[in-house]
Amino acid sequence: MPPLADVTALKTPTTPRGARTRAALVAAARVVFERDGYLEARLTDITAEAHCSTGSFYTYFTNKEEILQAVIEGAQNDMLNPGMPRLSEEESSPEAIIRASNRAYFEAYRRNAKLMMILEQVAAIDPKFREVRRRRSQAFAHRNAKGIAALQEQGLVDTDLDAVLASLALSSMVSRMAYHTFCLGDEVPMDDLVETCTRLWVNALQMAPEGRDA
Repeated sequence: MPPLADVTALKTPTTPRGARTRAALVAAARVVFERDGYLEARLTDITAEAHCSTGSFYTYFTNKEEILQAVIEGAQNDMLNPGMPRLSEEESSPEAIIRASNRAYFEAYRRNAKLMMILEQVAAIDPKFREVRRRRSQAFAHRNAKGIAALQEQGLVDTDLDAVLASLALSSMVSRMAYHTFCLGDEVPMDDLVETCTRLWVNALQMAPEGRDA
């Protein structure tokens, strides 16, 4: 999975002490961004939170934009690979896998909800972060499309669907539900959120629901 944020221009520490300092700055930036928002966050707040000097900040970052890229990079693995419970062979039906994937995604989104709000905020005003937002959506969609294509090959779902477009539509639905629930504050119980989105995936793909004949 390629990086969602363009971190090629960011400086890499050459010593263990430098790595610790940079990590402290990134962790502090996340705290400040989530507390104050990107627009209101100040570099002096970040360095104070990290207990570092301003000079240390400029050793690794040029501005707020660069350190936000580093923060997003740090959260990438949790969002794209949130981890799923191990399912036994009896439990690993396609619908059960979709359900477990949806739950893992929602839980990861909840853990990173404040950062997701920052990304939405900055994407609205900065083309570079708008591209980060687009790449994030595409990463999820293309990964899920592989799963849909595999089910099509097995004849378990509608073979006339374009796997990538279907995945983009369904993944976008799940993403917006997560945003409304964990960022905007809609009160939806986790179990209801998971079951509703899973049922919509099953219906949209014309998959036989569990416990029923096709």
